[in-house]
Amino acid sequence: MSVPDEQSAPKWMKPTAEYGPLAVFFLAYWKWDLLTATAWLMGATVIALVIYYVFSRRVPMMPLMTAIIVGIFGGLTLWLQDETFIKMKPTIVEGLFAVILLGGLAFKRPLLKPLMGHAWPMEDRGWSLLSFRFAIFFAAMAVLNEIVWRNYPTDIWITFKVFGLMGLTLVFAITQAPLMKRYALPLENEAGKES
Repeated sequence: MSVPDEQSAPKWMKPTAEYGPLAVFFLAYWKWDLLTATAWLMGATVIALVIYYVFSRRVPMMPLMTAIIVGIFGGLTLWLQDETFIKMKPTIVEGLFAVILLGGLAFKRPLLKPLMGHAWPMEDRGWSLLSFRFAIFFAAMAVLNEIVWRNYPTDIWITFKVFGLMGLTLVFAITQAPLMKRYALPLENEAGKES
């Protein structure tokens, strides 16, 4: 019996597991309040991990790390009835991603390559540059989250968290297309390596 993997899983799995908890958080906030939305986010995040496991028999590292941080900061938010912790969560997640990517580069290991290499084969130099750029981007997003939650009302922070962070990440990823194209490996070379 073959074990399912992420490539053979249904196409809806990844976007549902990645963006579903965020949508639940947003809707719960607008219907109730931030504390209730935090509880819903925690539940939806657990369900997302279950979806990953059911359809691919594994849980990718990034969603697992995010779930652990959601559990810790969401738990502190609910236990202490203090919104500060859930508002700091994006800062911690983005900052952690930046540190992990920079740490990988310090050891000459561009960590985006094992995550995305199957989808976009590139030279190692390309992966190093892309990892560095994403590390700086994640660090900037951590700083931006701090600025927004500390200086603006919760409604604005929620909108920034749900739409701003996602939108900025999408725009940034699109702007990296020229770099990815410049360092892309010819398809025949990749096919020759696999045979």
